Amino acid sequence: MRATHAAADFAAAFAALALAACTVGPDFRAPDPTTSTHYLADAPPATIGTGVSAQRFASADDIRADWWALFAAPRLDALVADALRASPTLAEARARLVAAEETQSAGASAAAWPSANLRAGLERQRIDPSVLGFPQAPNPGPFNLVDVGVDVGYSLDVFGGTRRSLEGLAADVDYARYELEAAQRTLAANLVTAALREASLAAQRDALVKIVAARRDTLAIAQKRFALGAIAEVDLASQRAALADAEARIPPIDAELARTAHRLAIYAGREPAQWHEATFTLAEFALPPEIPLTLPSTLAARRPDIRASEALWHRASADIGVATAALYPQFSFSGSASSTHSSLADIARGINIWSIALDLVQPLLRGPELKARKRAAIAAFDAAREAYRASVLHGLQQVADAMRALEADAREESARASAEAAAAHARDITQKRYALGGVSELERLDAERTYLDAVLAHAEATAARYADTAALLDALGGGWWPGASVIPANAGIQP
Repeated sequence: MRATHAAADFAAAFAALALAACTVGPDFRAPDPTTSTHYLADAPPATIGTGVSAQRFASADDIRADWWALFAAPRLDALVADALRASPTLAEARARLVAAEETQSAGASAAAWPSANLRAGLERQRIDPSVLGFPQAPNPGPFNLVDVGVDVGYSLDVFGGTRRSLEGLAADVDYARYELEAAQRTLAANLVTAALREASLAAQRDALVKIVAARRDTLAIAQKRFALGAIAEVDLASQRAALADAEARIPPIDAELARTAHRLAIYAGREPAQWHEATFTLAEFALPPEIPLTLPSTLAARRPDIRASEALWHRASADIGVATAALYPQFSFSGSASSTHSSLADIARGINIWSIALDLVQPLLRGPELKARKRAAIAAFDAAREAYRASVLHGLQQVADAMRALEADAREESARASAEAAAAHARDITQKRYALGGVSELERLDAERTYLDAVLAHAEATAARYADTAALLDALGGGWWPGASVIPANAGIQP
C-alpha cells in the first residue's frame, strides 16, 4: 500500500513538472527572401549575340537538375552521370549525411524513452554482526546473495534544453543534406568547365599546328629569297623568330591538356592512368539558345550552399536554447526494483526491494560560467546570421558577374567572328590573285597566317562564352531539383 501511495505521489509531481515545462531560447524563423527582382543595376539585354549564336535570358521558376544537358553533348552527359556515381567526394558527403541522420535518430530515441537497464548479480558475503554494533548476535558465517533487478531513469526536459538539442541535431541533418547537394553541384560544374577547357585547348592547339606549318613554309620561301639576295638577313631572322614563337606556344598547351585530362579523370572517380577518353572538341557542344533565369529570392531559397549556411544559422539558434536551459534546474526521475535473496530458487518469490526518486540539480557557483556560455552562443548566432547574409550576397554576385561576362563574351565572339570572316575573305582573294600571278607565295602565306590567327582568337572567344554560360547556370543553383534533396537518379546520382 505504501508503494502504491508513493507511486501516486510521484506521478502527481511528474505531471506538475510536465505542465510547467517550457522551451527557452529563440524560435528560429526562416529568413525573409531578398526583395530584389534583378541581379544587375540595369536590366540585361533580352538577347545577346546574333544569328545562330544568339542567346536570350528567359524568366523561369526552376532550373533542370541536369543543366549540363543544355549543351547537347551526349558524351558530356554520360561522363557527368558516371562522376555522380563514382566520385569519392560525393561518397564522403553521403556518409556524412547518414552519420548526421543516425546521430539525430539516437538523440530522439534517448529523449523519447527512459533509460532502462537489467542487472543481475551473484555475490558471496560474510558479515560480522559486531562490526554493525551487535556483538552479542550470532555470526551467520558466509552466505550467498542473488540479485535480479531493473533500473529506470528519465531526465525531465522542463526548460526545453533537450528539445533545443534535438532541434540542433535536425539542423545538422539539413546542413549535411545541403552540403551533399552543394558537392553534387560543384562536381558537375567543375567537370563541365574542365570538359569545355579541354575543348578550347584542343581548338587552340589545332590552330597553332596549322600556324606553325604556315610559318615553316614562309621561312622556307624567305631562305630561298635570302639566298638570291632579295631580302636582308634581318628579314630572314624575323621569320625564324616568328616560327620559334609559334612552336613555343604548343608545349604549354600540351601540358595544360594533360592536366585537364587528369582533372577529368579525378572528377570521374578514376586514376589518371585509367583515363582513355577521347579529347573533347568544341564541335561536340551546342550553345544553349535560352538561359533560364530565376528570381534572386528563388536563388536564396534553393541554392544548396546558401541553404547550408541557413542550417548553420538554425543550429546556432538552437544552441542558445541549450545554453539558456543550462542556467535552470535539471530534473530527473529514477527508479529501481529487484528481487534479492540468498538463494537462486527464491528469486521467483518476487520483488522485495524497490525505490523511486525525483532528483533536482541546480548549478551552484557556476553562474558566471554558464552566463558566459550563453553570451558566446548568442555571439555565434550573430556570426552565423551574418555568414548567411554573406552567402546570399556572394551568390547574387556570382550570378551578376557571370551575366556581365556572358554579355562581354557575346560581343567579343561577334567581333572575332567578323574578324575571321574578313580574314577568310582576304585569304580567298589573295589565293585567286596568287593563281593569276598577281601576288607572291610569301603574300599568300601571310594571308593564310592572318586567317589562322583569327581562327585561333575566335575559338578562344567561343570557348570563353561556353564556359561563362556554364558558370551562370551553376551560379543560378544549377543541379538542384525543386522539392528533392538530391539530383534525381535519372541524372546519374545514386541516393
